[in-house]
Amino acid sequence: MRLLLISNSTNAGEAYLEHPLEQIKSFLGGTMVNALFIPYAGVTISFDVYTSRVRKRFQEIGHDITSIHETEDPVRAVQHAQAIVVGGGNTFHLAKLMQDQGLMDPIRKEVLAGTPYIGWSAGSNMACPSIRTTNDMPIVEPGSFRALNLVPFQINPHYLDANPEGHAGETREMRIEEFIEANPGMFVVGLREGTMFLVQDGTIQLLGPKPARIFRKDHVPQELGPGSDFSFLL
Repeated sequence: MRLLLISNSTNAGEAYLEHPLEQIKSFLGGTMVNALFIPYAGVTISFDVYTSRVRKRFQEIGHDITSIHETEDPVRAVQHAQAIVVGGGNTFHLAKLMQDQGLMDPIRKEVLAGTPYIGWSAGSNMACPSIRTTNDMPIVEPGSFRALNLVPFQINPHYLDANPEGHAGETREMRIEEFIEANPGMFVVGLREGTMFLVQDGTIQLLGPKPARIFRKDHVPQELGPGSDFSFLL
C-alpha cells in the first residue's frame, strides 16, 4: 500500500499545489501516470473547473488525470486506475458522493492491493477510519461517517495552534480533545499546513518543514518532527 496524505493544497502566498508538487512527482515516479481524480469535495467550484486546475499541475510534472465524473462507469474506473487522487474541499460532500456512487469498498480494495493513493485535505481525511476529525461544516448528510480506513489513525488537516485574540470558542486542540475523550485508544494527528505523510512498505514518514502534533486520551499531546519514528501509528 502506498499513500501520500497531504494536509493542504496551497500554502499562503503560493500557487495551487505548489508545495506538494515535487513530492507528488516523486511519489508517482518517472513513468507517465494517468491518475483517476475524484473531485467530489468541490462545492463552490464545478467538477470541470476543479479537474482542469489539477490536470494543469499534474501535466507540469509529466503526469495526467482523468476525473471520475467524466467516466461512464465510476466503479470500473476505480478498478482500472493507475493511481487514485482525491482532492480537498468539503469532506461531508465528498463522503456522500463517494457513498452514493458505491466507491468506498472498491477504492479501499484497489489501494490495499497496491494502487497508489494521493489525497489532500478532505482527501486525507478520507484515508482515515472516519471523517469525524475534519474541520468542515456538515453541509450534506452522508449515509455514514465511515471513511476508507486505509490508516488506523485520524488526521486533522490544516492543524492550527492559534487561539485568535478575542476568540472565546473552542480551539482546534480542544475539539480534538473532545474526540479522543469520546474515542479512547484512537490517535489523532494534527497535520500542519505544508506537511504530509508518506506511507509505503509498512512505514510512515512525515515530510515538510513542521512537526505534527499527536493526540491520544490520557496522554500529553506530543510534537514529532520529520525524521521521527511514527511507526506506532500503524
